[in-house]
Amino acid sequence: MFTIPQPDGCLSATDVKELAKDLVGQLPLPGIEGSPLDPGEIWPAVTLAAVNQTSIWETCKDNDNAPCDDTVMDWLHTLNREWLERIANDLLKEMAMTILDPNRSRIVSIDFVDNPYHGTHSDESGELCRMAAKDGTTTCHRYCTAYLVSNGKPVTLATTYVRSDEKEADAVERILDRIVAYPFEIDLLLADRGFYNERILRRSREIAATVVPVQKKGKRMKKKLDTHCSYMTTYRMYKDCKRELEFPLAVAVSYQAGDRGKSGEVVRGYVACDLADRTPKQVERLYRKRSAIETSYRVFRQARVVTTTQDPIVRFGFVLVGFLLENLWLVLRWAVVARPRRGGRDLPEEFTFKTFSDWIRHALEEELERSWEIEMNGVGVPEAYAPAAG
Repeated sequence: MFTIPQPDGCLSATDVKELAKDLVGQLPLPGIEGSPLDPGEIWPAVTLAAVNQTSIWETCKDNDNAPCDDTVMDWLHTLNREWLERIANDLLKEMAMTILDPNRSRIVSIDFVDNPYHGTHSDESGELCRMAAKDGTTTCHRYCTAYLVSNGKPVTLATTYVRSDEKEADAVERILDRIVAYPFEIDLLLADRGFYNERILRRSREIAATVVPVQKKGKRMKKKLDTHCSYMTTYRMYKDCKRELEFPLAVAVSYQAGDRGKSGEVVRGYVACDLADRTPKQVERLYRKRSAIETSYRVFRQARVVTTTQDPIVRFGFVLVGFLLENLWLVLRWAVVARPRRGGRDLPEEFTFKTFSDWIRHALEEELERSWEIEMNGVGVPEAYAPAAG
């Protein structure tokens, strides 16, 4: 159960630490039978590693009251993916609904998060996905997420682990099933061209109006995009097949006047389900609302545990801790710290995610007794360097 503190008085580092500790501590950790420890001693070490953007080894080495790093990792290797994912999504929903009006419709964006991975898979060939070359690798662990498109409340609504031996549409459907379970209406679904998929489009348009950039493949699509004028039309995916899907197509023509060193005409096509009454430019403007996701990604990556483990479920657990901490910060910033004003709340610039993380770090290091010392070399200055006797 997640509860936010009363907005009277002051919010302290200890308050934030306790909230983070209670929140992350609700993630299910089966643990080691017969161990004298419990999850309450494991998750604080993981949380501290996350806000420090360091490893479990570093965290346990530097804090006297932290468990041994091998013990922490042994516990984490007992995580169950399905159970972990279900509880984490319940917590994300619970936090989101503390600051969202269930009677107001929302815009939701869906995206894939790729974490580059170097090395071989642990024991299952389906755990690693392929991606465009990044950070010197083409393999990654992939997660599908849904975010609220909002300037003040860009909370993560749901997330799921994506395997390479399943259809990506399966993962997207799991996310769509979770967001339709929210009590608010969904006005619009936004996704990038990786979601240009017949099955995904069928499911998403059942839920809400949908905007997805098309992939510029096939003679018929290329012909539609061979234009110098914006226009609305229709397109049939898999024409004359059992899987045929017809949808409104918005073809938007724009000009890059030196933007990022580029110039000239740009033609973009968008799936515009339930938006046939809009102009192509209006559809394109709707799609650009999802650009706020990149800011959310940058924040989430400021709370990632550094690890070399091959275990994909442990890595997934670290990702979930990052999402939970980001949502907790957003909830506290809006519900507890931001001051009401006409037209919306005044979000405090001083309560950044870095400040939030620093507070948790400070309070957890006090609790785990940070060891502010380092072993000396036992040698000192070489005799040859010693000053001559006066």
